[in-house]
Amino acid sequence: MEKRMVGVCVPYPGRLVMALLVFFPLVQGIAFSFTDMNQYNMGNAFSEPSYQFVGLENYRNVWADLVAADSTLRPILVQTAIWTFVNVFFHFTIGLGLALLLNRPIRGRTVYRLLLLVPWAVPSFISALAWRWMFNGSYGFFNLVLTELGLPPINWLGDPFWAMVAVIMTNVWLGVPFMMVTLLGGLQSIPRSLYEAAEIDGAGRWKQFWHITLPMLKPVATVATLLGIIWTFNMFNVIYLVTQGGPVQATEILVTFAYREAFQNWNFGMASTYGVIILSILLVLSAVYLRAMKAERVEGVMD
Repeated sequence: MEKRMVGVCVPYPGRLVMALLVFFPLVQGIAFSFTDMNQYNMGNAFSEPSYQFVGLENYRNVWADLVAADSTLRPILVQTAIWTFVNVFFHFTIGLGLALLLNRPIRGRTVYRLLLLVPWAVPSFISALAWRWMFNGSYGFFNLVLTELGLPPINWLGDPFWAMVAVIMTNVWLGVPFMMVTLLGGLQSIPRSLYEAAEIDGAGRWKQFWHITLPMLKPVATVATLLGIIWTFNMFNVIYLVTQGGPVQATEILVTFAYREAFQNWNFGMASTYGVIILSILLVLSAVYLRAMKAERVEGVMD
């Protein structure tokens, strides 16, 4: 009886940690989105906070900007969608190709696995700065190679199109190892007996891949892709350190836009509003994606 009372009165450590690290900052951030908090009214050691509750005013301002003819937010949302889709597409396709290759009995497989994990092991800000140097117009690695081949150099960080290509290349290099390792683990969990039975039935490699590998890999691929979408959508380091959102906001995404609102315009209430919007978009995307995967799984079972 005493143990039961103690269990009821004292919260579990896990719940306490979740409340302190997740729920309290989340609720506080949502609350700030309904205020006009900025650097002048947020309070400090010498003055009390004086920001006011403004209700849905910040959200109305976001909507007004979104539907305006000269909207600054609408192009950024489009760029965020392009950034997320292209990166996750290459993460998955290249990661799956490497996983299939490393799942075969080739010489030096362990060495190749370790080398391919290097981008994942290096801190992202170091990798981003290294890639920024390689995109340098005068002394960068890529333009030196193009010059040696007799081709004109590319203005990687000054042209809107090539700047987006540059940050996508950087992030693909950073993100492929995670996808490769995750999919490789999924491949190694597929029973070898399924392939042996398929070979006896005369199925070739393509049929084995389509009818055995992909269906068996789908649960792992679903989780890995969903995590990839969330991480890529919120990937701040690469954009900010390689292009800083330029040129002329050509590589700006929603998370860097929210950062500028907070630490350049010092409008913390509006920045919190963008944070809530980012969270809402990711929750909707996650729900739709998981629902689609569940429906496809149910159809597969019924078939």
